[in-house]
Amino acid sequence: MSSSSTFLIIFLLASSALSRNPRYQLSVDFYAKSCPKLDQLVASVTSQHFKEAPVSAPATIRLFFHDCFVQGCDASVLISSKPGSKELAERDADDNMELVQEAFDAVDMAKALVERNCPGVVSCADILAIAARDFVHLAGGPYYQVKKGRWDGKISLASRVASNLPRSNATVDELVRLFSSKGLTLEDMVILSGAHTIGFAHCKQFVSRLYDYKGTKQPDPSMDPRLLKALKMSCPHYGGNTDIVAPFDVTTPFAFDNAYYGNLMAKLGLLASDQALFLDPRTKVLVREMAKDKNKFFQAFGVAMDKMGSIGVKRGTKHGERRKVCSLHVG
Repeated sequence: MSSSSTFLIIFLLASSALSRNPRYQLSVDFYAKSCPKLDQLVASVTSQHFKEAPVSAPATIRLFFHDCFVQGCDASVLISSKPGSKELAERDADDNMELVQEAFDAVDMAKALVERNCPGVVSCADILAIAARDFVHLAGGPYYQVKKGRWDGKISLASRVASNLPRSNATVDELVRLFSSKGLTLEDMVILSGAHTIGFAHCKQFVSRLYDYKGTKQPDPSMDPRLLKALKMSCPHYGGNTDIVAPFDVTTPFAFDNAYYGNLMAKLGLLASDQALFLDPRTKVLVREMAKDKNKFFQAFGVAMDKMGSIGVKRGTKHGERRKVCSLHVG
């Protein structure tokens, strides 16, 4: 046998072993031996949190999205900025200032419980992924398996946030480019946008649609006049209360269902980037499909969340760490 053939066999064997090694691959049973009751531990916290503060559901789903889109699903969004540091951490970026504290609290409480039972084993990144799934289900959405094995990221920079998150007035072209840069398809984008079936947005995210759409000094013509009137009552053009919020889904704001898509068809989308999905022929077909079939949406949503949860995953000590406290880097 030639030396090149021998090398090829060794390489293939090594590659095969590598692909089977759970350290290099996310898997549902990653903690089967090291922390067998992980999902139950996290569930005991998320279910209690949901009863006490239902806002935890949309808040944690959004937190997971903001984590994954900025440098991958590595819990870097949970890091606190160092006092006196010139460079702020992700969570203190302008685009993350509206992330709700209850989401951070839920993850921190779940982490503390997991640490008491399985010290030094489970990453904050995996706990965030599990908690997001739990809250989807608690709000009435699908229950899907969460693959695990992520490490926590060593870098958290506010300066990297803005360019990696979608804008509330983004066009479909801009959304497609952003999602594509994360390895996600146009279909993934439409399905993941369905998370806006629960949750709220502050007036500043959509106020231009009410009074001065694209510099026309007129409201957005693609918004139902009744919704326009209602939103204007809450959100004046200038000088309104910055804490005022409106639901993404005006029909069933607290239920994880497929009403978001029906709302888009009825001109009831809250953000310009939401309504754009029904105005563009590339995405309109999918919006109709999801509005028609809740089970189809639920199945697709679980698949899309699994795909999003694999973005930029860190593995090993070179790129990752396992934090004991989610807001603090190791060492």
